[in-house]
Amino acid sequence: MVTTTPSWIDLDGVANMRDLGGLPTGDGGAVRPSRLLRSDNLQDLTDEDIRLLVEDHGVTDIVDLRTDMELHITGPGPLQQVSTITHHHHSLFPAEQPISTKDALVLPWHGRKDEPRDDNPTASHYLSYLAERPDSVSAALDVIATSDGATLVHCAAGKDRTGTVVAMALSVAGVPREEIVADYVASTERSERIVQRLSAVPGYAENLEGVPLEAHHSRAETITRVLDAIDTDYGSVAGWLEANGWSADQVAALRAKLIG
Repeated sequence: MVTTTPSWIDLDGVANMRDLGGLPTGDGGAVRPSRLLRSDNLQDLTDEDIRLLVEDHGVTDIVDLRTDMELHITGPGPLQQVSTITHHHHSLFPAEQPISTKDALVLPWHGRKDEPRDDNPTASHYLSYLAERPDSVSAALDVIATSDGATLVHCAAGKDRTGTVVAMALSVAGVPREEIVADYVASTERSERIVQRLSAVPGYAENLEGVPLEAHHSRAETITRVLDAIDTDYGSVAGWLEANGWSADQVAALRAKLIG
């Protein structure tokens, strides 16, 4: 039974930010607050937003899962100017072609204008992150494990790429499956606000045009299928990490960082 509600962080410059602190673990513990935060893109943060993240939530590290193309479209966000924060860029899409002016508004998940578009990412889409960019997934989780303070993981909407990495981290921490799924699904509450933000940004706006809001919902069966597939192939998320070069001590460090 799900026992927690999302710990939303309502800032002026984001639509989908929350602290994973408070989620219970299977052994009676809980994820500690201000260890792992998740969000949509951070381009619109105000000075007060930044103060709250640094001073109240102790953010020291940002994991940005967006592509080079997305960074090219939006430019550097305001947190780039904060000297106490370290930024880590780990795209979950395959290595991209060099950016040109002609292609600057073509994002990797919708291809060219004359190609079919997938408006509803599926579990197989998420699993492609693990198959095609295990280096980035592993590196993102390593940042969470080793950061001095809180790690804030984000992508564009804060639900698909971010949802995959966060679900894996919570699994290692021992959070029960139903709680992980509930956290993933919680982004649906913010779908309208997420779409409104992205619809004002070139590149994203074209991709969102004509797509029904329901297509942006985070469905329980999607992340469930991803975690089930990892369990089937590797026994657990910890098993996936060890298959990708992690030691047992590194896995233990990730769990300890989140619940220690």
